[in-house]
Amino acid sequence: MQDIKVVGILSKPKVERAPEVLARLLRWLGDRGIAARLDEVSAEYLNRTDGIPRDHVPDGTQLVIVLGGDGTLLSAARAIDGRDIPLFAVNLGSLGFLTAITVEQLYPELERTLRGEHRIGVRRMLHCEVHRGEQLVVSYEALNDVVLTKASLARVIDLEVYWDKHFICTYKADGLIISTPTGSTAYSLAAGGPIIMPHVAALTITPICPHMLTNRPVIVPDSNEITVWARSAGEEIYLTVDGQVGQPLRQGDRVVCRSSEHTLQLVRPPKMLFFDVLRQKLKWGER
Repeated sequence: MQDIKVVGILSKPKVERAPEVLARLLRWLGDRGIAARLDEVSAEYLNRTDGIPRDHVPDGTQLVIVLGGDGTLLSAARAIDGRDIPLFAVNLGSLGFLTAITVEQLYPELERTLRGEHRIGVRRMLHCEVHRGEQLVVSYEALNDVVLTKASLARVIDLEVYWDKHFICTYKADGLIISTPTGSTAYSLAAGGPIIMPHVAALTITPICPHMLTNRPVIVPDSNEITVWARSAGEEIYLTVDGQVGQPLRQGDRVVCRSSEHTLQLVRPPKMLFFDVLRQKLKWGER
């Protein structure tokens, strides 16, 4: 990684300890001649008026520091928008699956990063497109998942799913989750999906409360597209990306998901490995 002269800082709102952490962090960076670009939430914590819209914070930076939790990191991943900038994610609460650096580890790990001794975890993004007839309606980049769920008045929805040109089935369910390995420990896990190690080149298709109990999660290679046709009438289906952005779908809309050309670089603690996080978060081995 190139020498760090400018960092971006993105913060989770309404965190009691955030002003103290931010003030000390800015002093620490300033003592080392490193400038900071703050998002609007970070600036508000410090009663400053120079906050920048989140999507523009990464401009001209060599590192983006995220103060919050996994949800804040998902938002930061969209702000990075495919740029080759590592994310240094600090959890202001309990340990997260993605934000594995604690506040206590913040400065030792930053020192390590400045010396170029940090460890990078590379996470593949998921590209999603919504097609309506011949028209491309919208496209998204997801770190965790793309979810199609029923609108409030729908009982179940009909989703016709293909991997490449291979028909899988038509799901009658409350919804469907298409997950990256990174997202396998998020909504997909809660819906009964498998845990997949981050470097595995695969995607998971997980039905949510399927009408047929024999409909189970399926793992497919990420080398081909997953296509989901919305077969329910009206606008009974809603598309959500990483649980944060999305839109309603119409009958006949086509959602196409494929492995993105973009990756996300996460600075990881050197001694915190994937199964260490699973043991802590999922309480494996506790009596």
